[in-house]
Amino acid sequence: MSDHDLKEIVREKYAEAARRVAAPASCCGSAASALEGCNPITSNLYADHETGALPDAAVLASLGCGNPTALAELKPGETVLDLGSGGGIDVLLSARRVGPTGKAYGLDMTDEMLGLARENQRKAGATNVEFLKGEIEAIPLPDSSVDVIISNCVINLSADKDKVLREAFRVLKPGGRFAVSDVVTRGDIPAQIRNDVLAWVGCIAGALDENDYRDKLASAGFESIGVEPTRVYKVDDAREFLISKGFDIDAMARQVDGKFFSAFVRATKPEAAGAKACCAPGCCG
Repeated sequence: MSDHDLKEIVREKYAEAARRVAAPASCCGSAASALEGCNPITSNLYADHETGALPDAAVLASLGCGNPTALAELKPGETVLDLGSGGGIDVLLSARRVGPTGKAYGLDMTDEMLGLARENQRKAGATNVEFLKGEIEAIPLPDSSVDVIISNCVINLSADKDKVLREAFRVLKPGGRFAVSDVVTRGDIPAQIRNDVLAWVGCIAGALDENDYRDKLASAGFESIGVEPTRVYKVDDAREFLISKGFDIDAMARQVDGKFFSAFVRATKPEAAGAKACCAPGCCG
């Protein structure tokens, strides 16, 4: 499958998720119903006091695997960018945390999700929010313009994660923070088993090994890199789905349990990022 084909599949799945939430019957379901098998990953991520004042559609459209806004230690006055902002839940929560002197951007490539997010912004009365159309591999913001980058179970969907991380590094200010929730793998997973599990969790189809994630962040220029598990997945979390697909649950469990997990991935752009090294003899005095 080409990168373009993968992107179009992701776009259509998330467009369908947005359409389900926007439909009159959305009160009876969530966007996760459009992404088969994702409920064990996307459920119960936010506290009631966080979602209580948000539009219902923002909550129903949540398809993340964590709560990056609660972990990113956002401060009043900061500028935040959410990569793959979907229905806008993390952007709206971020906007509260950074306050009226701050700004929260959401970036998404799917028109249906952008339309839903902008309607949720209107309902929430959020004036320090802006939703941008674009791809996370080519962020439509200037260099060194953002204090914090968040994301919620989206970077794993990209076919070019190195480019995503380079772009994140570019738009962050020196000293800026990368603080995302994503699905990560740990240890050796046989190819056939890995493919079977990813059939279950279609929303985490490109999950990186935790060490590969660290290496890619370092290659992009980040430092102070950490990968902290927040929710470990068991095959039993998707027993009904896997049995319906004909998978041998007992055989799979022994090779998979505990090897797929949601994580809070954090890193920092060095304060001196972008400064050129002094290499010529005598150039430093």
